[in-house]
Amino acid sequence: MDRRVHDCVGALLVRQDRILLGRRSDDCDWLAGAWDVFGGHVEAGESGEQAIARELAEELGIAPLGLSYLDVIEGAAPEPWRLRLYLVPGWNGTPAPLAEHAELRWCALEEAQARLVDAHPDFPRLLALAVRAAALSR
Repeated sequence: MDRRVHDCVGALLVRQDRILLGRRSDDCDWLAGAWDVFGGHVEAGESGEQAIARELAEELGIAPLGLSYLDVIEGAAPEPWRLRLYLVPGWNGTPAPLAEHAELRWCALEEAQARLVDAHPDFPRLLALAVRAAALSR
């Protein structure tokens, strides 16, 4: 049986060793009330980079100045999914919760890891990688 995998992208916005996370609105269809990174489904014909730029404009009202691919994580619940994560060390605009998120929070690495570890066991490693990579890009 061939099951469709949800192809998604996620952005790790890093500023001064802090990572921006969003708490999803309680009325969201997907992960209501959970803390997560920004991004979403890749639309037909889009590259991962194009999807990140679109999602950041829709969700936060910002435009990334640069992207670096980090890694991919996968899961099976509630349906099969794949999330390609990108570091976003700089952007134009001021992040604001325009869609899907009720709250934004700049988190220290340990707080971000604690908030996302239950979503996927690889998040702590990838968050640390993003913070290190952002520090090197300054």
